[in-house]
Amino acid sequence: MRAIRFARPLACVAALGSTVAASALAQPPSRGGAPKSKHTTSARPAATTRPGSAAALAYLSGKQALVGLHAPSARSVARDASGRPMLTLTNVNRSETLSVPALDDDGGFDSADLDRVAHLLRAASGDEHPIDPRTLSLAYRIQTHFDVPEIRVVSGYRVPKPGSHSNHNRGRAIDMIVPGVPDVEVARYVRETGFVGVGVYPTSQFVHVDIRPHSYFWVDYTGPHMKSHDRGILGDLAAQCDAAALARGQAPIEPYVVRTDVDAALKSRGVAVASQSSDDEDEDD
Repeated sequence: MRAIRFARPLACVAALGSTVAASALAQPPSRGGAPKSKHTTSARPAATTRPGSAAALAYLSGKQALVGLHAPSARSVARDASGRPMLTLTNVNRSETLSVPALDDDGGFDSADLDRVAHLLRAASGDEHPIDPRTLSLAYRIQTHFDVPEIRVVSGYRVPKPGSHSNHNRGRAIDMIVPGVPDVEVARYVRETGFVGVGVYPTSQFVHVDIRPHSYFWVDYTGPHMKSHDRGILGDLAAQCDAAALARGQAPIEPYVVRTDVDAALKSRGVAVASQSSDDEDEDD
């Protein structure tokens, strides 16, 4: 059984308020960057929301109409045998729902359940990729924090395209809707976590969350099937939340790399690797 846990965050600032609406766009991007990739959603507004428009200001101040995919869920909270809420994900583009038990109050999931989630969050092409368990633990904490029975997933894994550096390609990102909760409220909570990417999309109306080595927050006004144009926001807050996460003992998220040397990969993470005996090496002779 494999269990990977994600530490519960504490507030990194006394009060965030509605700073994303008032001052977000005045700050330059922090380190890293938002994923440059297309996004899809079954709730597609007719036109792109313009920055500074009444619709954008209403969205960014939390006055979002909670209808359609944002309407409160009529589901009951799925619970395991001990009564703990289960992580429930609904793929809105496939109308598929899956509930998996968490190993503790912060998340952590059995390897067999990780395989089931990978299938649920497969790409539009049907290709599957492992979803980083820490991403699912983050989704679980979002679900339990807002006390909702499900997370509605707009996009999970995406097949990489040439030049793409999206965390969706790595199984480290989810575009989501929390039923009954304005997107900016979800974003405000996730920012406090540390070592996360958080993007809000006033036109498509969903929240992108991912895990990464350095937090980065953004707003993107583009609509479905359009090339993303993010505006970095709250760079100072991103650094503060990462520092707060370190102070409470949370380990940073390591950069995503593809390694072919398993022993080297283990050693880089401080895992002792036993040397192989000559008898083992020559057993096929």
